[in-house]
Order: sequence, then structure tokens, then C-alpha cells
Amino acid sequence: MDQSIETNPILNRLPKHLKQFIKPQNYESYSAIDQAVWRYVMRKNVDFLKTVAHKSYLEGLKQTGISIDSIPNMYGMNRILKDIGWAAVAVDGFIPPNAFMEFQAYNVLVIASDIRQLEHIEYTPAPDIIHEGAGHAPIIANPEYAEYLRRFGEIGCKAISSAKDYELYEAVRHLSIIKEAPNTSEKDIASAEKKVEELQQNMGEPSEMALIRNLHWWTVEYGLIGTIENPKIYGAGLLSSIGESAWCMTDAVEKLPYNISAAFKDFDITKPQPQLYVTPDFAHLSLVLEEFANTMALRKGGLSGVNKLINSQALGSVELSTGLQISGIFSEVIEANGNPIYIQTTGKTALSYREKELVGHGVENHPDGFGSPIGKLKGINLAIEDMSPRDLSAYHIYEEKKVTLEFEGGVKVSGEIITGKRNLQGKIILISFKNCTVTHNNTVLFKPEWGIYDMAVGKDIVSAFSGPADLNSFNLMTHKISSQTIHVKKSEKRLELENLYQLVRDYRVGKNMTVSRTKVLEQLIEKHPNDWLLPVELYELAFKGNEKSLCESILKHLETVKQNKPEVGKLIDDGLDIINKKVKV
Repeated sequence: MDQSIETNPILNRLPKHLKQFIKPQNYESYSAIDQAVWRYVMRKNVDFLKTVAHKSYLEGLKQTGISIDSIPNMYGMNRILKDIGWAAVAVDGFIPPNAFMEFQAYNVLVIASDIRQLEHIEYTPAPDIIHEGAGHAPIIANPEYAEYLRRFGEIGCKAISSAKDYELYEAVRHLSIIKEAPNTSEKDIASAEKKVEELQQNMGEPSEMALIRNLHWWTVEYGLIGTIENPKIYGAGLLSSIGESAWCMTDAVEKLPYNISAAFKDFDITKPQPQLYVTPDFAHLSLVLEEFANTMALRKGGLSGVNKLINSQALGSVELSTGLQISGIFSEVIEANGNPIYIQTTGKTALSYREKELVGHGVENHPDGFGSPIGKLKGINLAIEDMSPRDLSAYHIYEEKKVTLEFEGGVKVSGEIITGKRNLQGKIILISFKNCTVTHNNTVLFKPEWGIYDMAVGKDIVSAFSGPADLNSFNLMTHKISSQTIHVKKSEKRLELENLYQLVRDYRVGKNMTVSRTKVLEQLIEKHPNDWLLPVELYELAFKGNEKSLCESILKHLETVKQNKPEVGKLIDDGLDIINKKVKV
């Protein structure tokens, strides 16, 4: 982890491969305009959300150390979050879905530390600190919801992706970056949107990751809670969007009862959602999650689980009925009567038992793949794993014995037994042979000259999941970001505007009370006539100080801004409305 990142006991538990995604927050890089954007969104959100958000939201803002006036400092958040058993880290925009889920499994919130531009103040397709910090963090103060989030991460990070999922992730990440970046051409945005659309329309059978990502979207990101007639907001995407949080409460958005069918409802990250799902309570979220988990290869295993791993073309694991786990890139399965009878990996493979790599069976011992029969021996009801030492001896499964083991389905293993490994219950989980030949019908699967043959023992595949069984078995430090968040060099005009914002901020926090706000307004009108947020900030100070003449000058200028830029009219009116109501937020 970067040395400039402050750590704590929760972050210390993170495995190394997750730490590669973490970056320093660089708090000093937030400009006074960024701080004003945060402040405006939070004031407007809290003013509106106090009536429509779940009660945990306002309570959670206090509990998680999130201020309305300043962008949260991750170090300060972590000192408070640790009291509820969580932590937060900064990352660069979207990270791969499995990694995102795995962070949650370790009780760590992933927060994109960039903040949306003033021009995109109502909504941004890119993850930002308003969405993550003000949206996700407050609700985790609710214990039932926090456990749902952790459990979701635990199950979600085991979901198997398809080869196309990662391609779509990269395309969505790229689109979100260029849409948020200043000066991106409409042509480039249209091209990126077209690529995302084409990929979404040609994904084929949805993978487990695609389905569970839908559940995440319709709950964690865009969930409503309560009744269909009177729902409250808890989803972070709604809590952090001053446009959608209001729109979602209208009849224009269809409200549906939340159930497992939401897994099959796709979403478009670039547009407001036409329908939303309502859960009666947070406990119901966990019930649906467990219902979905029961459909996953993680719990079902079998032939379909192996095929999902093969289709993913990525590192995954199977667990046999003995508890033996095989981790690698699965390339082939031989089946009979709907059951896998032989599985094969390609390249580096590791064998584990209960998430702990077996001594002598790491990737250096199996660099070129691993293959093994699955199932019972032909004509013998007793599976090898259930045989007592006496049974094993009777069937010649014994040290230094030459034996031919024929499995149901036709796989034959012929060789001299060297030794076997047993699990803690005494069941044999692995048998090693020398001078071994493995065949299926007329196909040779293993030859004697290839060396020692290690045969996994298990009558069934009880689980199949994404990633390695033992995180230490593989080098997982391979993440390369294909596209970085774009930070353009600021113009002199922009820096000049930031300086005016800084003067007003310094005045408000009592850092410099000699600032002439009248002069700031004059400079703003002269050099930045279309900026609308700083005049709103100036109006607030003048209104609080009962400076009527300055208030009138600001309001007159804001009317001119509204005429020149009608699209910001509602933003201006909403900002003034909060001030005029003297809402204490």
C-alpha cells in the first residue's frame, strides 16, 4: 500500500491484491469550487432527503463523520467508521466488480475520491466522492444493512464472470471517465456509448456476476424501502443525485416489489432509471441474496459450475466432496449422464484444502495444468473417499501397489501408487502415482513420461467459484488500469475563478474576515458572468448578515445568469430556496 495512505486494523486485514487498487486521497487537490459543489449537493440533498430518505440516512451522516460543509477526509472518516467495524479507501473510479465486492466482504467501503464537475452537479455516470461518501457511507451505520453489504461482498466476489463481462467493465469505465472529463467531444462520447450498447446487446447468457451486479444495482445503488405507496430512499445512487432523488418519488418511475426477479432486470448506468424496486425492510434484502446464492455454482457445483468456469476463461476454483480444492484456469470437462467425470486446467494450478494450499501442490508443482477424474469407481458403490483403510487395501489402493482404477464414465487410471493425502476427518483426498497412464475411451489424458500423476479424490464437485481457494497461491498483483481518470491542466481563467471561490470560503469559515464580498461579486460579474454557484454562496452570507443591498445586487445578477443559461435556473432557485427558508442543515 502507498506509504501516504493511513492504515488501521480493518485495512490491515486486506489481502495484498486488494491493496493494489488503493490510492491516496490527496485532500489538498480539492479546489474551493469542488468544496462548493459538495456543499451545495449536501445542503440540497439533506433538505430534501430528510423527508424521503430512510431514517438511517440522517443518523448515519453523523455516525460516519460526514460534514455538510466540507468534502470528507478519508482519514477522519476511518477514525469514526472503525467504531462500527468498517473502513474506507480511495480508488480511481470504477474497479473490477469482483474486487469491489471483495472489499465489501472485508467491511471496507470503496470510495472514488474524485468529485464531479460543477457542470455535472446533478448527476455523473462516474463514481465520485459525493456518490460514495454521501451515498453509501451513511446507510452502513444501520447494522442490518451493514451486514447485508458485507455478506453481499462475500458472496458476490465468488460470482463467476463471463469473458465478455470484463470487456463491458472496461467499456463502461472508459465511458464514465470521458463523460465526466471536461472538453470531451460529443463524437467521442457517442462512440463510447455505442460500444457499451453493442456489448450489452451481445452478452449472451448472463453470467453470475452480471446477475448479482443487477441485484447490487437495484438495492445498494438504487434501492427503495418501505411500501410501494410510500417508499423511502436508501440506495446510494439516489441519495447522491439531487436530480434523481426527487424524480424517483414521482409516478413517472414505476415501483416494483423487490424479489429475485430483479437479478434479470438490466440497467443503463448513463440514464435515469425507469423503474425501481422496493424492499419492505433491510432483512428482506438478505433473504433474496441467500435465495440467489442458492442458484450459484458456489453452492451447486456440478457440471454447470465447471462449464461456467470454462466460459469465464479466468482463474477459478472447484471444491470436491472431500474438501479438496483445485484452482486454475479450467479448459475442459468430460461429462457422462449430465455429470463431470474428468476436469482439466491449463497453466498454473494449485491444490488446497479449506482455503489452505497443500504443501507440495502449489503452482510451481503444477505449472502446466492439472487433470483428474471425478466420481465413483465402476461397479463399486463405495466412493474412494468413504473407504476405510481396510477397504482401500482390499481394492489395492495402497502404497507401492500397481493398480488400474476404472471410473464410472470410462476414465481409467493405471499406475503405481506412491502415497496418498488425507483430510482431518481421515478421508483420502489425493493419490499420487508414478508410471501412470490416464485414458478416456481412446483418448490419452496423461502419459507416464509426464512425471508424477496426482489424482484428486472426490465423488462430486460441490462448489465452483471465481478466484483461487488460497489467495497466496497465485500472483494476483496484475491489475493494470486501461484508462485513467482525466485531469486536464487548469486554465488561468479557471484558477482565477477558483481563487474567488477560495476567498468566499475563507470568509465563511472565519479564516479571513477582511475579504470584500462586494469586490468578489464585481470581479465575478466582470470576468465570470455565467458562474452561478459562487453568487449563491455570496447570497447566503449576505442573507445571514442581513445585508439587503448586497442581497439585491446578487439576486439581480443571478436573474441575468438564468436568462443567459436557462438550464441552471432550477439549480439557482433551489439554492436560494434553502437559504430563504433558513433551513438549518
